[in-house]
Amino acid sequence: MRAVLQRVARAAVRVDGETVATLDGPGLLALVGVTHDDGPAQADRMAAKIFGLRVFDGPAGQASACDLGLPVLVVSEFTLYGQTDKGRRPSWSAAAPSPVAEPLVHRVVEALQVAGAVVSTGRFGAHMQVELVNDGPVTLVLET
Repeated sequence: MRAVLQRVARAAVRVDGETVATLDGPGLLALVGVTHDDGPAQADRMAAKIFGLRVFDGPAGQASACDLGLPVLVVSEFTLYGQTDKGRRPSWSAAAPSPVAEPLVHRVVEALQVAGAVVSTGRFGAHMQVELVNDGPVTLVLET
């Protein structure tokens, strides 16, 4: 499982002109991709990494979204497994198919919620417009 994690001042996701998710203040945007050999353990580990990374300034130094009670916006992103080493056309063969990926992205969301996160999401499989104000900027690539 792979995620691009961004510390944001705000973020929003639109589908067909409708806003389906927003973060109106500081938090995290997690673009999450799934590959063929991922399972529930990888989803749980990814959720823990996302919520536990100390990428914010807190009262006692570096703090996590968990420490500060900040929200997380999760957006499925199969293109994180795009392979571009041959030619100019990406291959998507390393990305898990929807029947495998969708439940695992939902598992990440559920694990974040169990950990206490307020989570909003994009719409799996939809063409989305993701708008964000990256804070810092802070952008990290996470792997499980």
